[in-house]
Amino acid sequence: MAQHVQIQICDNLSYVQTMRIRLAISADLDAVQRCAEEAYAKYVPRMGKKPAPMIADFAVQIDAHAVHVIVDDGSVLGFIVLYPHDGHVHVENVAVFPEQIGRGIGGKLLAFAEHEARRLELPAVELYTNEKMTENLSLYPYLGFQEFDRRKQAGFSRVYFRKKV
Repeated sequence: MAQHVQIQICDNLSYVQTMRIRLAISADLDAVQRCAEEAYAKYVPRMGKKPAPMIADFAVQIDAHAVHVIVDDGSVLGFIVLYPHDGHVHVENVAVFPEQIGRGIGGKLLAFAEHEARRLELPAVELYTNEKMTENLSLYPYLGFQEFDRRKQAGFSRVYFRKKV
């Protein structure tokens, strides 16, 4: 789906890190599954069951070229599952290893989704979150997404967001 994207990050420690977003390959499967398990584990008690991203078939998604990973020095820091759907880029999943939270990685992955929408000449990025993932209900509007729907789907109460690009 996409080519490599180089992201340069300068911090106040006066050194440069290089993160790269690339298409996931089968060798990334374990890291992607581990990242999903660790990132979503905190929601299991709230929801009373595993969230959909914890039970996704990442092997199929990787084979379909829907998964991109963000790496630094060869290590997977997080991932995003996205694909064109009904005239927009749909983000199925975005996750970051908990120890990497606070580095802006999730925001970079969502910016990549916006880049993909523009590249594919699609007008928007859409995603959903579970209503019990309350942190996301304020995060996505902060990042410029607008809520446009709420519905129960596959046993989950989902809140849908859209961002025009």
